[in-house]
Amino acid sequence: MKKIFNFILIIALTGSMMIMFSCNDEFLVKEPPGAAAGSVMQSPEGLEALLIASYSTLQGRSRFGGAMATDWTYGSGASDDGYKGTSTGDQNNFNAVERYEALPSNAYMRDRWQDCYDGAARTNQVLEFLWAAQESDSPIEAGRAKEMEGEAKFLRAWFHFKATKIFEKIPYILTQVELGEDMVPEEIPNDTEGWDEIEADLQFAIDNLPETSPLGDPGRVTKYSAMAVKAQAHMYQNELGQAKSLLDNIISSGKYSLVSNYYDNYNMTTENNAESIFEIQAANSGSSSSSLVLNRAVAHQSGPAGIGWGFYQPSQNLFEAFQVTDDGLPVLEMADRVPLANDMGVASSAEFQPTDHLLDPRVDWTISRRGIDFIGWGICEGQSWIRQQDNGGPYMQKKFSSLYENFSLNVYGNGRDNGRNFRAYRYSHVLLWRAEVAVADGELDKARLLVNQIRDRVKSSDVVMGLVSTTAFVSGEIVVDWTQPAANYKVEPYPAGADAFSSADKAIKAVRLEQRLEFAMEGTRFFDLRRWGIDDAVLNAFIAADVQYRAFMTGAVYNPTEDDYWPLPESQLDIQDVLQQDPSY
Repeated sequence: MKKIFNFILIIALTGSMMIMFSCNDEFLVKEPPGAAAGSVMQSPEGLEALLIASYSTLQGRSRFGGAMATDWTYGSGASDDGYKGTSTGDQNNFNAVERYEALPSNAYMRDRWQDCYDGAARTNQVLEFLWAAQESDSPIEAGRAKEMEGEAKFLRAWFHFKATKIFEKIPYILTQVELGEDMVPEEIPNDTEGWDEIEADLQFAIDNLPETSPLGDPGRVTKYSAMAVKAQAHMYQNELGQAKSLLDNIISSGKYSLVSNYYDNYNMTTENNAESIFEIQAANSGSSSSSLVLNRAVAHQSGPAGIGWGFYQPSQNLFEAFQVTDDGLPVLEMADRVPLANDMGVASSAEFQPTDHLLDPRVDWTISRRGIDFIGWGICEGQSWIRQQDNGGPYMQKKFSSLYENFSLNVYGNGRDNGRNFRAYRYSHVLLWRAEVAVADGELDKARLLVNQIRDRVKSSDVVMGLVSTTAFVSGEIVVDWTQPAANYKVEPYPAGADAFSSADKAIKAVRLEQRLEFAMEGTRFFDLRRWGIDDAVLNAFIAADVQYRAFMTGAVYNPTEDDYWPLPESQLDIQDVLQQDPSY
């Protein structure tokens, strides 16, 4: 698949003008990869190329410790949504993140810092060359210059937002022009979370970006992209009133709508659709790739779809959250959910009957499990498809893998790192954040109706098909009725007068659970638990209940006053005396 807006950096400039990037630890001030000098980069072509180079860093370099595009390591792997998975001893740094024991020397901390500030450095380069161009004898067109500044400042805010999610107190790196002569970037302390600067950059983007994608390129940020990110920044600070107006502006714009089919938000052939507010682009060709460098890690290791390493396994806790009542409504309290059958410790050749409990159909677009089709690759046979079941449980993810029918679109190399986009901000995010605000305002029925937009979409969406009657996978044919749903699915909207919306305490649980079901395994869960202030209770209960699937978690404890953020990397502290480590470390 060819993207109109491919984020692989291609600068069609004279080769002698290219400066090769030499690796070093000074991520705050380094020259970005592929930077060219002087008047060449002040030309319209040079500036556009450098801006695209900034977009290219949205995905980051490190698939594990950086996890930039998707936050899968910190947002999901460190939450009750998923486990590291794979095998014992593989990526031990990830185990430390899961156990909330990552130290400043953990390479993941370095990788995240590097990816965040590499992106920030690139965007500052764009701004410096842009301002120099506008003061030269050959400025670029004023309207496009403002758009480019808006795009660059959006991206700068994005990279710092990604940093403050993990490290809390961060240095916000501005250009030398903005700092003035008396300050240099490496002297900027990390004495705030960076929210004021993040909001200021995003507000500039809101004020100067168009409502539709600049230059008509999918993937470029718009006014509404900036509004969505700024709304989330306010949600993270519990400033719901300030988020409210931004969310209402997005909703009332009429620019976005829920797509009719839930899985269209994960399908390669339905990217950049009506629900997408900001979508991180990926593409590959026969010779290069700008993938999210995630699919290779999180795909099945065995079976027909066995092209990966077996990381990122959904939890039993998450699986059981998808159960519904006879009325097709979620079970809000974890204590009220019944245990659901799984094939943990059951050989694929042994008899196993998957649960027939009523389930929200999103479960089988999210989780790969025994007896259910794996998005066209065949019926998952359970243990034989899992790298080490006793280290990560019986499930695998689906959201970052390609449909079998789309696999041929991944033409780079062996296709393991696919060309799937990541919908970072969707209209469904906006609706459910607005439902949170409605509950806080006492507008419980408004919150119910907003949640019901999501649930109505699920009700009308396609479900996974293929009812399997085979219970033991040995040599021979698997019996599948492809005319029947794969499991016992049911989902209904909350009716008027529903008990779940009879009080604010119940309503907020309904809204939060809907967010979990809608965005499961998409890198948001840990950060949501933290901002809601329920991280302590939820995560410690999860550790205790799910330790049977991850023996290495024995003895782990989550302390909300010490483990809610990760430490600054030791390598950065060594070269920047001004930085102060989190006192917890």
